[in-house]
Amino acid sequence: MNPDLYLCPSPDGLPLADLNPTGGMTAILRRIGCVGDSLSSGELETRNAQGRVVWLDLYEHSWGQYLARMTGATVYNFSKGGMTAQEYCESFADSRNFWDPKLACDAYILALGVNDLYARGQPLGSAADVCLADPAQNRPTFAGWLGRIVQRLRGIQPEAKFFFVTMPRREADETSARRDGHAALMYDLAGLFGNAYVIDLRRYAPPHDAAFRARYYGGSHLNAMGYYLTALQIGSYIDWIIRRNPSDFRSCGLAGLPYALVE
Repeated sequence: MNPDLYLCPSPDGLPLADLNPTGGMTAILRRIGCVGDSLSSGELETRNAQGRVVWLDLYEHSWGQYLARMTGATVYNFSKGGMTAQEYCESFADSRNFWDPKLACDAYILALGVNDLYARGQPLGSAADVCLADPAQNRPTFAGWLGRIVQRLRGIQPEAKFFFVTMPRREADETSARRDGHAALMYDLAGLFGNAYVIDLRRYAPPHDAAFRARYYGGSHLNAMGYYLTALQIGSYIDWIIRRNPSDFRSCGLAGLPYALVE
């Protein structure tokens, strides 16, 4: 084994070239918060007695909980079906007490945008909509509300790492201005806040095309296999990020503690 290659993979290496069933270096992040919607909640589709489709948030099948079982980390589902960044800020997080400092995490994975941009038709906005000096001044766009979440969480745990997730392609040749714009925004926000990274499923994950959906979907949502596959992708991607940026993660073991790592 070449330890240099393991710790610092080739710049040309792709983040999802190999899927690590243990999550690899992701295991150094002992408390992870997943802020998201139905796809972060293990939502499965079924039918009620009247034959109508109903949606169940089955958190034990969420990619976050599969990731927890892979890595041994504690993973919180700060999510539910239909969630938007605006609702998270205005009511949901408060109603679930998710801002409690006792729930502070070493890392947060942010996977929002589908309901914001498609179901609610909220403007995407840009990183310019985020006021670093005063989150209350953020503009009422998806970017502004997502920025508020990051700012509030960073106030709780200043040393936390943030991972922004892009939306996978639906077909191999899919073109979508909104999804491309969302992906570009994730990179812009990661750069704005610093100590933040992008899990770019849109660029590197396989498309959710007809063949993929036949295996890994049930209705319009992933099935249990699909959520497990997503956990493999996210864990492997974070492992890849850590190994490419080892100096950024040297002090993770002391996050939230009143100590500094010996140089």
